[in-house]
Order: sequence, then C-alpha cells, then structure tokens
Amino acid sequence: MLHNLHVKNLALIDEAEVDFSQGLNILSGETGAGKSIIIGSIGVAIGEKASKDIIRKDADYALVELIFSVDDAVRQKLAAMDIPMEDDQVILTRRISGGRTIAKINSESVSTAKLKEAAALLIDIHGQHEHQSLLNQKNHLQILDVYAKRQLGGAREQLAAAYRAYVQIRKELKEASMDTEQRARELAFLQYEVEEIEHANLQAGEDEELETQYRRMSNSQKIMGSIGQVYQLTAADGAAELTGRAVQEIAAASIYDSRVEQLEGQLMEIDNLLNDFNRELAGYIEDAEFDEGRFYEVEKRLDEINGLKAKYGGSIAKILSECEQKKLRIEKLSDYDTYLSNLQSQCGKKEAELDKLCQKVSKIRKKEALELAKKIKSALIDLNFLDVQFELQFTKKKEYTVFGNDEVEFLISTNPGEPLKSLTKVASGGELSRIMLAIKAVLADCDEIGTLIFDEIDTGISGRTAQMVSEKMNVISKDHQIICITHLPQIAAMADTHFLIEKQAHNNLTVTNIRKLADEETVKELGRMLGGVRITDTVLESAREMKDLAAAAKNSGI
Repeated sequence: MLHNLHVKNLALIDEAEVDFSQGLNILSGETGAGKSIIIGSIGVAIGEKASKDIIRKDADYALVELIFSVDDAVRQKLAAMDIPMEDDQVILTRRISGGRTIAKINSESVSTAKLKEAAALLIDIHGQHEHQSLLNQKNHLQILDVYAKRQLGGAREQLAAAYRAYVQIRKELKEASMDTEQRARELAFLQYEVEEIEHANLQAGEDEELETQYRRMSNSQKIMGSIGQVYQLTAADGAAELTGRAVQEIAAASIYDSRVEQLEGQLMEIDNLLNDFNRELAGYIEDAEFDEGRFYEVEKRLDEINGLKAKYGGSIAKILSECEQKKLRIEKLSDYDTYLSNLQSQCGKKEAELDKLCQKVSKIRKKEALELAKKIKSALIDLNFLDVQFELQFTKKKEYTVFGNDEVEFLISTNPGEPLKSLTKVASGGELSRIMLAIKAVLADCDEIGTLIFDEIDTGISGRTAQMVSEKMNVISKDHQIICITHLPQIAAMADTHFLIEKQAHNNLTVTNIRKLADEETVKELGRMLGGVRITDTVLESAREMKDLAAAAKNSGI
C-alpha cells in the first residue's frame, strides 16, 4: 500500500505531501488544476522518463518520494533483488537535477532499471491512454500470461530457454554450411594460426616476468646513476668514514660514564650495518653490467608475445584458450560430414524439445483462457455491457518465438445477434476504457500488486455506466488500494478518501496544491462536479444524496 507521496519543485508543485488511505482514494479538481501532475510525479518516482524541463522554474532540482508498506510475499521478492528493508517499508526516491537523475530505494542508490523492477511489485498505473494498448494484439497474449502465471509456473521460462538454445543451434548450423573450397580455406588458416601459437611455446606468467626484466634493463642507466651516487655518499669517503670517526670519539668518553657506554653500543651497531650495506651495494654494482644481447632477446620475445595478444587475446591464458578452440574447430572441419550430421541431429532434438514445451504452455493457456474470458465477461456485465460476449481466439504461428507459437486475440460482441469480432476493430474509446477496467479487475484478483492507479479511467462514459464503473472500483478497492483521478461525480461519490487538487497564485507564481477533504467539503466538491459554475442548494442536496447512496451501496457489500 502507498502511504505517502512527497513532491518538491516538480512542474507547478512547489511542495506537496499526501497521506493516502486504504480503499478508494479519489483525486478531483478543476480542469487544468494539475491532477495529472500528481499521477505524473508518481510515475517519475517509479522510473518513468523525466526531463530537466520538469523541474519547477527557479528551482535547482525536483524530488519525488513514495513510502510503501509491504507484505511477506513482496518482502521476499524484494529481498531476492538485494533491496534492504526498513521496518517493512519501502521508500522510493527520485531526484532530478540538471538533466541528471538519482534513484534510491531505502536510501541506497540504484539504477533506473532496478527502480522500475522493484516498483512493478508495488504499484500499477493505468494512464489516460493505456486502454489503447488493447488495440495492439500482441498485448493480448501478455494479459493472458499474467492471468495464468501461477498455472504456467516455470514453464514459460523453460520455453524461453529452449527457444534460445534452438536459435543458437540453428545459427551454428547455418554458419557450418559451406562448400569444399570454403572449408579447405578455413582449415588452412586455422592450422596456420594454431602452428603460430604453438611455435611460440608460451608459458604462464612469462610475459609479466619479461616485462619486469625489460623495465629494469631499459632503465639501467638511470638505476646505476642513482646507485653510484648512493655508494659515494655512504662508502669510505662518505658516511662510513664519519661514523667510524664517531665510534672512536664515543669510545674515548664511554670509559667515564655507563650511559655513554650504552650509546657507544648503538653507534657501533649503526657502523656495522652501514658497512654491511656498502658491501651489498658494491656487489650489486659489480654484478649489474648491462648485457646488450640479453636485452635484445627480452625485447624480441616481448614483441612476439604482444603480437599474439593483439591477434588472439589480451593475455597468455586467453591466447592458449583461443588455441584450444581453434583445435576443436579443426577437428570438426576435418570430419565435416560427421560434424554436420551431429549439428542437424542436435537441431532436431532442440526443435522437438521446444515444440513439446510450446504444446505444454499452449495447453495451459487455452484452459486458463476459458476462465479468463468468463471472468472478463462477468466484469463487463458489471460495467453496463448488458449483452456482451467475450472470447480469446488462438492461432498457431508458423515460426517459434520466445513466447512459443501461440497467437491470441480478444474477440467481443457488445450487441445481441452480432458475431464476435476482433476487439481491435469494434470497440470505441469509452468501451476500451471499461474493457481495460474489467481486465484490471480480473487481474487484480490474481495479482500481488497492492496499489492500482487509474488516471481518468472514466473517459467517454456517463450516467448509469459511470455508476456501475464506480461500483466496480469499490469492489476492487476492498482488496487493493486504488488511487483514481476522475471528473465524474458518480465515481467521486464512492470515495473512501477524497482529495482536492487546486491551482493557486502565490507571490506571482502559479502553484498546484492537494488537500484531503472533510465530509462536508466532499459534498461541495461533488456539487461542483454536478453543477458547474453555479452551485445551488438543489445541486448540493443532489450531491449529498449521491454521497449517501454511495455509502449505502458500500455498506450493502456491492
């Protein structure tokens, strides 16, 4: 459930905070007051595209924050996504600044993709034009699969994996098809490459050792210059001579004071260490003669290895792995007929496996389609489709897809005696809105999403139909939180909580505000929706009666 919406510096909103309730939350207001901005801000918070133009004038950033409570099932799914929980709450935050957005879940920065994935478990927004998606037949299969997801279980994922394996083996089979001349050319080239790699006799870690040697040898002049200077400073004419003299002087004093005797011991230790250091340094200088022949060998070997890296991979391990792959390819091409026969056999097996899974998924879909059609029909009758027929028609595609080979289309008849026809051809705008509401109502029963948002679902309807839509929304709101923008009083009257969205001028700026209405204010708002500019006592009485009738309907269990 969505508990709180906090919006700052977004479009016409300076700062607004809304505490939503359970059940049916209605948002209403004058045309242009900014109703869609509120729903739009929620869309921004759950990852919809947001441009820097959405930031309020003279503001540096825009911020939207949503606070949800979640049940055990959703909590487990969020945990599987490595999303931290805070007291059974999920806080989605999105900040837009200078064309850059920062998304967070419970104060932890996440990608927009992860934000969307998490939000899909929490909220479902039905926008003003979403019902138009019903005109795209491809969406009909998706709706069926959402309804049938429990019965499908992992079958659809197995089908998708089988399809990808089938596509891969077909691709390999296509690439393997070649004539004798092509095969001979590839074999010759592969053999040349394998010989080149094997002739190099590469050893693991060899390149790193050679690079260390090369670095030292190529910088030998600089190294020896520094070492020579060190030896000059520390040897017989330098620090060694001075410490020797110091030892003599302190020895003369130590016979008179035991404390000086201790210092003498320390100084003698320093003198011994310095002498040992100078012997080691002299040995290094003596041994460090530059071997030009060895330097040439190291440089040549490194060039050979780096050339192979450029051709076959960025490391010796990758070169050797590539060599093994080429040997396997040589082996296949050397016995090409067997290789091709094996590929064809594998392709046949993968196709048979895929076809079996397609049949399994299709069988589940067809069974669930009957139940879905029955429930959608019942929901449509509740929405004032008095004599409606609704079915899902299946056709089999010639080619496989990641979803199988089913093609599904919604068929509907809204008048007695009329044959079933494609929904994409016969439904009007107002009918599409109600059909989408019916589908949402049915899917809500099998969906774990707690919050449903409807942005002007009432497009193209009025009168008795509007009343029936409100009753259907009331039914859905018993198990789901609903947030609905509407301009129809019949729907607004059914509200458990009613919010008014207003546009006001403040300090020469236009701002949009939202506030919760008390009972009497709700009646006045219904009166405005009923009566327009002049709200007479008669209009208010009608509004009050409408509110009372809605309350009676809610109490009766409709």
